[in-house]
Amino acid sequence: MWSRAMKTEGIEGTERFQSPGKGRGLKATKHFKVGDLVFACPAYAYVLTVNERGGHCECCFTRSAEGLSKCGKCKQAYYCNVECQRGDWPMHKLECSAMCAYGENWCPSETVRLVARIIPKQKCQTERTPSERVLTLRELEAHLDKLDNEKNEMNDTDIAALHHFYSRHLDFPDNAALTELFAQVNCNGFTIEDEELSHLGSAVFPDVALMNHSCSPNVIVTYKGTVAEVRAVQDISPEEEIFNSYIDLLYPTEDRIERLKDSYFFTCDCKECTSKSKDKAKMEIRQKLSTPPEQEEIKQMVMYARNVIEEFRRAKHYKNILHCELLEICEISLEKMGSIFAETNVYMLHMMYQAMGVCLYMQDWDGAMKYGEKIIQPYSVHYPPYSLNVASIYLKLGRLYLGLEKRTQGVKALKKALAIMDVAHGKDHPYIAEIKKEMEEQK
Repeated sequence: MWSRAMKTEGIEGTERFQSPGKGRGLKATKHFKVGDLVFACPAYAYVLTVNERGGHCECCFTRSAEGLSKCGKCKQAYYCNVECQRGDWPMHKLECSAMCAYGENWCPSETVRLVARIIPKQKCQTERTPSERVLTLRELEAHLDKLDNEKNEMNDTDIAALHHFYSRHLDFPDNAALTELFAQVNCNGFTIEDEELSHLGSAVFPDVALMNHSCSPNVIVTYKGTVAEVRAVQDISPEEEIFNSYIDLLYPTEDRIERLKDSYFFTCDCKECTSKSKDKAKMEIRQKLSTPPEQEEIKQMVMYARNVIEEFRRAKHYKNILHCELLEICEISLEKMGSIFAETNVYMLHMMYQAMGVCLYMQDWDGAMKYGEKIIQPYSVHYPPYSLNVASIYLKLGRLYLGLEKRTQGVKALKKALAIMDVAHGKDHPYIAEIKKEMEEQK
C-alpha cells in the first residue's frame, strides 16, 4: 500500500530524488520562473507563541484588529470565531485545563508544546497527511548519533518538561521514541514569522523539510497563516535541485558553515561557500585608519563580535533586564567594533539591527530610523535578491517614516518592500493588501 501511495502521491512539478552527496532532496520536473509558487504545505502540527496570544488566532494565525474571542475556560487562547475555536480544540485541550491548574507556573517551551501536539496526531494518523506528500514525519532526520552532551541534556530537559506539564493528557511513547521525536523537531522545525520577521510560532512541515540547503537558494519559504508557501526566487529548470536556505545568510562563510554544522550536521559546499565571493564585502575594514589592523587584531575583533552577539541573545531572555541596558550593550559593542570594522561590516550590522529592535520596543522612533537607514543599503548588498530580511527593513522604515509624517520617504520604502514581497509572498498575500492599504491612506 505504501509503495503505491508513494507513486501516486507527490507535488506537481517536483520529484523526490537522491541528491548526489546530500541524501534525499527535491528536484524540479518543470520550469519555474521567479515568483512562481512551487508548492504549498499545510503544517503537520503548529503552535502559536505565547507572546502573540490575543493578537493572533490560535487556530489560523490571523492577525485581528477587530478583537478575538477568548477561550471561556483558560481565558488565554483567542480565536476568530466558533469555527476556529472548534477546529483548534483537539490541540488546545492538551493545554487548556493544565494552564488553569498551573496558573503562572505553566511554562513549557515552544518545542515541548509542539511535540505535545505531534504525539496524539501520530498515534491516530494511519494515512499520509496533506503535509506529507513527498516525506513523512517519521522519515525526518534525527541525527541522534551526532548529538553532543549539551544537546542530549536539552533533549532530556524537554522530555522531563513534557511529562511534567502534560502527564494527565498524553499517552507517552517510550523515552527512546521521545528522544528521537525531539531531535527530529529540533532539526526540522520551522519558525513561522510575519512580514516584519516577528516570531509567531513553531511548526513542522515535512514536505518543506525535504529540500536541501544552499547559501544561494533558488526558493524562499513564506507563510500564509499556518500554511508554508515555497516560491522560486531564481529561474529553476527541469531536473534542477530545489534549494532552500536553513539559516540567516548575512554572515561570512566561516560563520555559516559553523552554524550549519552545529544545527544541521553537514558541511555546506554550495557555490557561495566555495567561492566566498561576498566575504570581503561582509568583513569590510574601516577605511582611513592611520595604521591598517593586523590579521590577529581582526581575528580578535571577530571573536569579540561573536561573543557579544551571543551575550546579547542571552540577555534578551533575562526577565529583569531593562531595554535601556540592552541598548547599552549594542552601543558599547558598536563603538568597540567600529574601531576596526566599517559600518557595512556584518557584525556591525547585526548589532545595529538589534539596536533598531530595542528602539522600536522603547518607541524611540528617531533612534530606530537612524539605525534602519544605516542598515538598509549594506543589507541589499549582502543578502541575495528577494530577501525577506531586506523587505522587513524597508517595511519597518516605511512605517516609521509614515508615523513621523515623512510621507514621500515612507511610500518609497514601502514600494521597495512590496517589490520583494510580490515575489516572496505572492501578489495575493494578505500582508501585501495590508501594506497597499497603508499606502492608500497616505493619499
